[in-house]
Amino acid sequence: MSGKGYIQIYTGNGKGKTTAALGISLRAVCAGHKVFVGQFMKGQEYSELKAAEYLPCFEIEQFGGANLICGEPSEEDKLYAKNGLMRIREVLASGEYDLVILDEINTTLFFGLVELEDVFSVLDLKPQKTELILTGRYAPAELIDRADLVTEMQEIKHYYNIGVDARKGIEN
Repeated sequence: MSGKGYIQIYTGNGKGKTTAALGISLRAVCAGHKVFVGQFMKGQEYSELKAAEYLPCFEIEQFGGANLICGEPSEEDKLYAKNGLMRIREVLASGEYDLVILDEINTTLFFGLVELEDVFSVLDLKPQKTELILTGRYAPAELIDRADLVTEMQEIKHYYNIGVDARKGIEN
């Protein structure tokens, strides 16, 4: 990417935070840019994990267990998140990537899996040209203040409320 890379946040209770980030990653790859997606708190099978098979210059890794966190996070959940932040440090320090996505990092902060200061220290490694996208509910005010663009997804209506489960290729 040419010029300055910015920090974007997609947060809120509505659907579409990860979807928006993945949409931007598609645009970036199609423009010839290199993309890294780190999915925090996710270890389940999602369709986007296959994207690297189809898209050159696209990498995705998960930093979470196979189960969603219900109640108090385990030490294993915290270890996944800390290892994820270490991997993001490596990615940013390499200077190889034009777009780096920290998917669900806001939720990771909310559950106390990592500390805000640790996320800030990772953001400090951002090369000038690299665009960063942070997703997840509950983005803290301090992180919002640091960002250049913040979008809040607001749920108006969702078919999940009438019993429609996540569908492969749409929500999963």
